[in-house]
Amino acid sequence: MKKSKFFLLSGIMLVVVFIIVFVGVNLTSNLGKTKTEVASEDAGKRLNKLYSNISVSTDTPVKGQIDLNPADIAESLPDISKFPITVNNTTDQFVEIFSSIEKGGTGVDGWLTDVATEFNKANITIDGKKVSVKLRNIASGTATDFIKSGKYVPDAFTPSNELWGEMVKASGVKTQLVSKRLVGNVPGIVISKVKYDALIDKYGAVNVKTVTEAISNNEFSMGYTDPFASSTGLNFLVTALNTFDSNDLLGAKAVQGFEQFQANVPFIASTTIQMREAAKSGMLDGFVLEYQTYFNADDLKNGYVFTPFGVRHDSPLYALGDLPKAKQNIIKKFAEFVEQEKYQTNAKTKGFNLLNEYQSELATVNGSLLSSAQKLWKEKKNGSKPITAVFVTDVSGSMDGEPLNRLKESLIKGQKYLGKDNSIGLVSYSSSVTVNLPIAKYDTNQQSMFVGAVNSLQASGGTATFDGIVVAMKMLEDELAINPNTKPIIFVLSDGETNEGYSLKDIKGLIETYKVPIYTIGYNANIKALQSISSINEAASINADVDDVVYKIGNLFNVQM
Repeated sequence: MKKSKFFLLSGIMLVVVFIIVFVGVNLTSNLGKTKTEVASEDAGKRLNKLYSNISVSTDTPVKGQIDLNPADIAESLPDISKFPITVNNTTDQFVEIFSSIEKGGTGVDGWLTDVATEFNKANITIDGKKVSVKLRNIASGTATDFIKSGKYVPDAFTPSNELWGEMVKASGVKTQLVSKRLVGNVPGIVISKVKYDALIDKYGAVNVKTVTEAISNNEFSMGYTDPFASSTGLNFLVTALNTFDSNDLLGAKAVQGFEQFQANVPFIASTTIQMREAAKSGMLDGFVLEYQTYFNADDLKNGYVFTPFGVRHDSPLYALGDLPKAKQNIIKKFAEFVEQEKYQTNAKTKGFNLLNEYQSELATVNGSLLSSAQKLWKEKKNGSKPITAVFVTDVSGSMDGEPLNRLKESLIKGQKYLGKDNSIGLVSYSSSVTVNLPIAKYDTNQQSMFVGAVNSLQASGGTATFDGIVVAMKMLEDELAINPNTKPIIFVLSDGETNEGYSLKDIKGLIETYKVPIYTIGYNANIKALQSISSINEAASINADVDDVVYKIGNLFNVQM
């Protein structure tokens, strides 16, 4: 009995000693390390363990033929029918109007939709004939692409601001300003109240000049939207350049100021929705938004301050092309109809016409200069920190046929938007994972091998999406060990949910620790499944069907690469 107690006590002592040694080893191994370093090491071990359980093969890259011509916007644009008509014409004599989405949609975004409907009900006649309008709801940047490219030119165009009108005019399309203002609106920087007070204390005022200075000094974290697609984003870009040098927006002084400022901008959103989601996460001190959207966002009313900037967003109305006199008269009559007091008063209930005291800070900017500013932004937006991106492509059986063909087309055409200073790699997955192209700088040689790797993709098997993401993360971790001065990004292109391999739950913690944004592009997909991946680190999730994926993926690459 005594002997058994002795062995029992001895066993307990051994266990205690083992625990003490184990804890001691772990404690001493982490001495002198920050919590971030410890978390990174733990994440690295976890990543290696997950990676070791995946069946990974490597292809020998084969070069493909590359097209060195610039991206063809007209070719990538979807059919105009993708963009909804919110008001149909009711007569044979009518004009079609492209309207920006904050006023040509429905609900609080349907002010112009309501007015156009009333116009058509009013039985208005010109030269003895009843007239009407057709209203198409389309974002200003996309509408400008259609018009400039000549793929589809409506009779009239009412973008959010006059910058788009100037760009259309500079492209050679005949443009006549019919009304400088259909309804009043203002762009602004929405800033958290705490940060706003701090900026006032230090700089004495809050405007684009003080905000850009605070960003350059790494004192303020702000995001803005794509200046190729967003009215507010384009406005912010030219306003910022103007603060650096009001005499020459593209001069050396302005460029230097922009580069210093942009180096400390943590986030550029493809869409306003993505910007709002990032703001909810608390990662931003401020972001850009139109006042009409701010007015209708109850979650922003108490904790944020709206500061106007730049050119007003007064929805000018333009007649386009060589229109017959009858159509010109309809457009003029519509502009007069919109100006009626009852419609202008009603606009206030939807957030318009509420900041009439604000005057534009900038004079009219030439359209050619605006296009050059966009190009400057594309070249300088990443500063001295290039991007390293891994494309993770779904080649499961459900992608066979048209989905995979469109995936290939969108990648091959979209790669024209990838900056040459960046690095890329390509992974494909079904039931297993294949490294089709190891990461390398995106020079002509890598571009050729990327095209060859994409063309060689074939569909079969199950869908192990998260296995593909793990492999991409491992590739990026290895690349960061060699080149720590790079920004890692993952693009996942898929049509559905995972049915094999790891789950989101298995790797969510890793994604959070590494903070790698994962942009997802769905091909007729279960978009909620893809959104759950992108939302972890505030990346965008695009729901693109086979008709518009080429255009959407081009826009995404243009912003993020």
